[in-house]
Amino acid sequence: MTQTQKILVTGASGTVGRQVVAELLARGHAVRALTRDVSRAAFPAGVEAVQGDLADPGTLIPALEGVSGLHLITFGGAFFAPLETGPRILELARAAGVRRVTVLHGGGPSPLEDAVRADEGVDWTVLKPVEFMSNALEWAPGIVASDEVREPFVSRLSAMVHEGDIGAVAAVALTEEGHGGREYVLTGPELLTVGDKVAAISAARGRETALVELAEEEAVAQWRAAGRPEDVITFLVEVYGNTPEAGRTVVGTVEQVTGRPARTFGQWAAEHADAFTAPAAAAAE
Repeated sequence: MTQTQKILVTGASGTVGRQVVAELLARGHAVRALTRDVSRAAFPAGVEAVQGDLADPGTLIPALEGVSGLHLITFGGAFFAPLETGPRILELARAAGVRRVTVLHGGGPSPLEDAVRADEGVDWTVLKPVEFMSNALEWAPGIVASDEVREPFVSRLSAMVHEGDIGAVAAVALTEEGHGGREYVLTGPELLTVGDKVAAISAARGRETALVELAEEEAVAQWRAAGRPEDVITFLVEVYGNTPEAGRTVVGTVEQVTGRPARTFGQWAAEHADAFTAPAAAAAE
């Protein structure tokens, strides 16, 4: 049985950070969650919330005390700017006795990830998940309102990963030997088209959901109307229209690291069925 360890999780209220916290708790470890405002923190019972800011490394000194593992994100501050403070964060972590560090890849090169990879004083692991299953929650308003999903490039393939599996891999890497100096690409167990995802959501909610394919220009207009920035729209057109090979290739990392199969999108949809279902009172009107 793994000895209880204390782990500091940054980005603990985010999509992945919440899962890292939950998995560590489930494995019996002590969790300290970093937040810029303790008064507004809302973490599960048993989590110690501590105040600090990755953009101001000096504030991390109390948070790092007694910690053996550290989970990092690559951006910080109110405007989610790329962090330039990696070398100082790692210097403080080593001084505090941190032995293992995981960093969540942010989708491209980042100064903090570069600093982690260059550090020889800790066992670091870079987590590189492909598309999150939770991205499908963006469809929830349209599904609830009109039982339809409106998307372009519906035949595109994705090996999307359950965010809980990202958290599980992070928890193992933070508390067990053998993961230092590794880069883990994380995917789900299957390739899915947009139609496959919509069918899984239909099955989970017990109600048919229509898939309406948009032309590229229609999708761009829809995204602009929703207030998406132009750089985000450009990224979506590129990644949906020509998904990188890594995003459409299933790998077995989750099972290799955690010892259990990666969760399917059908499982994810069942867990989140309520998000795609109108409240009973509204449905009855």
